Amino acid sequence: MISTYPAAKRTILCIDDDEAILCYEKALLERSGYHVLTAGSAQHGLLLATTCKCDAVLLDFEMPGMNGHEVACAIKLVKPELMVVLLSGSDVPTHALAIVDAFVPKLEANRQLLPVIAKLCGTDGDRYGMT
Repeated sequence: MISTYPAAKRTILCIDDDEAILCYEKALLERSGYHVLTAGSAQHGLLLATTCKCDAVLLDFEMPGMNGHEVACAIKLVKPELMVVLLSGSDVPTHALAIVDAFVPKLEANRQLLPVIAKLCGTDGDRYGMT
């Protein structure tokens, strides 16, 4: 049975120091019905993650200042229930993967990102063409 009530719009925070990646993630997620917040630095992302209501965080691993593992640890200390998806274009240490809820290689983001977010946020996969 399909509900006639629209699902609450989920908010996803994208943290990446690469503006092109942020634009891509924002466009992809907004086309799929998500509300998107973006942060171009680890510090700004951490501030948004701890002060705004978000359903999930997409987090780049390699950033200046703080890496994705450090940001994920800080987020989980304040909001352990917040889902964190780590993205990277290179290998990520096992200890960094242990703290996050999911990992998506950047080269696979176009195929894996939406299904992973839908699963973590508990949204209906049919809505996003993922079943």
